[in-house]
Formats: sequence, C-alpha cells, structure tokens
Amino acid sequence: MTGMFGRLREIWRRKATDGAEGQGPAKRRPEKRTHNLFEAAAAYVSACAEDDQEQIDEAAAWVSPEALSFGVNELACRAVIALARERDESPRTVARTLLGLPAV
Repeated sequence: MTGMFGRLREIWRRKATDGAEGQGPAKRRPEKRTHNLFEAAAAYVSACAEDDQEQIDEAAAWVSPEALSFGVNELACRAVIALARERDESPRTVARTLLGLPAV
C-alpha cells in the first residue's frame, strides 16, 4: 500500500511541475469517454496490485490526483468493511492484518 501512495505523490508532483518549465499547464489529450473517480480508483488499485506501470499511468491520468486519492481511500474503506463482514472481525483488525501489523 505504501507504494501506491508514493505513486500518488509522484503523480501530484508531476502535475504540479508541468507548468514550471515555462510551457504552461500540460494539455490533456481528448478522451473518447470520461471516467469517474471510482473507475479511476478501481483501475489504479488493480494495476498497482498487478504492478502494471502502463495501466497505473493511464488510470492516474483519468482524474485529478485529489480525486484519485479520494477514490482509492473510498475503495480501501469498502474493501476493509467487506472483508471484515466476511471474516466476522472488526474493520480495525482486518486493516491491521492486511498491513501486517500486530493485533491491539
């Protein structure tokens, strides 16, 4: 999970510096269809899980870094809740287990 947030920071940094070289803001090429933040988050997280850098970059370009961060957070919350229900455990226990942290 740390790698995913590191990638989000890198995307944020790239977007913030796009205009710093005197070329103005980066122009996005027109998309055939628009993607919502949840589609972007699902594609981004699944690409991270598969270590598919090309798909990571593509999904990250669909929405702003802030929207992607929100979508990834929402996906994480929903996944932890679903696993907690499936395992009949608390979300805190499931989250700590997924991250390899000791039980509290």
